Amino acid sequence: MPKPRGRHPHQRLTAVAVRRKKSGKYADGNGLYLVVDDSGARRWILRTVVIGKRRDIGLGSVSLVGLAEARDEATRLRRIARAGGDPLADQRRQRRQVPTFAETARQVHELHTKTLRNARHRATWLSSLEADIFPVFGDRPVDQVDTADVLKALAPIWTTKAETARRVKQRVRTVLDWAKASGYREGDNPADAVTRALPKQQAKVRHLPALPYPEVSAFLEALRAAEAAPSVKLAFEFLVLTAARTSEVLGAQWAEIDQQVATWTVPGERIKAGREHRVPLAPAALAVLKGAATLADGGPFVFPGRRQGRPLSNMSLVMLLRRLRRTDFVPHGMRSAFADWAAEQTSFPRVVAEAALAHVIPDKVEAAYFRSDLFDQRRVLMASWATFVTSKPPAMS
Repeated sequence: MPKPRGRHPHQRLTAVAVRRKKSGKYADGNGLYLVVDDSGARRWILRTVVIGKRRDIGLGSVSLVGLAEARDEATRLRRIARAGGDPLADQRRQRRQVPTFAETARQVHELHTKTLRNARHRATWLSSLEADIFPVFGDRPVDQVDTADVLKALAPIWTTKAETARRVKQRVRTVLDWAKASGYREGDNPADAVTRALPKQQAKVRHLPALPYPEVSAFLEALRAAEAAPSVKLAFEFLVLTAARTSEVLGAQWAEIDQQVATWTVPGERIKAGREHRVPLAPAALAVLKGAATLADGGPFVFPGRRQGRPLSNMSLVMLLRRLRRTDFVPHGMRSAFADWAAEQTSFPRVVAEAALAHVIPDKVEAAYFRSDLFDQRRVLMASWATFVTSKPPAMS
């Protein structure tokens, strides 16, 4: 089409002309054109310069986009181009169907659930959002969720359910970060900005009740004499001797244990820190394994439960304490007893005890100096601990 002479057209077309024009290309002004195909199909295009290149941008069919709407969209896209942006990219975002926050959260949960080792966290990750977030803004398009929405959802639980609220806020942040990375959102994350508007939470440190380390040997004597399933008693003693977590002990498999070199290798998926952990086994721990071997059911687990091929349940050690009427500590508290003993009764560096507990050293500088697992030192430490807890307790005067 030859370029018209004279002044540039401005809103030259009318609604009637749009319907009646024959095949051809007709300028309305400001780069907006009506294109009529030989078939009679009519569509809008915008001709403008995008980052130094002349581009034709389709605005849709006349049957879907009226003249006034086409003019408004052309003006909007020309402003983006004039500011150095890419109206084509913006147009693709506009045409892309934006999911709701709830739909996005379910998609993110599906992606992340395989990386969550703890079954409870897998279950509560989405249910916490369903309980506290979805009723407030779950049905809003994820690109429209703002700081006010997040504040409205978190404010009622921020001080009454502090730990839950912090986890929920982190999950909201994860969902919105994913939405931005996927092209559904722009700008800052409202979950970050909302922190300044929420009241300060009272720090609450909850320590699990632990047995004082001088009393551990007496407890083990009472444990061995208790009327309880042998596998449960052996599992509890093994937990004490290795200072391992309950889930690690109950999930222990014969394939993980090398009795020739007295080492138990726990795979990373069962360790809280997420990496493989070698546990040196003292002679007392090997004796426990010898007793467990006589109870083996042919399955993979060192401490089998009642059901064939299944380990003991998570509650088995707790129920044993209840039968012994010991409500003053929990199984996990044995790790604290070990840590206290190592700090007060030995000269081993703190990092050796931390490594024995499979803890990650929080100080990055200190961690850089201790890149090994300090296995040889830990073997000596665990042998000393086993000797301490299996020694006959002093007689009461």
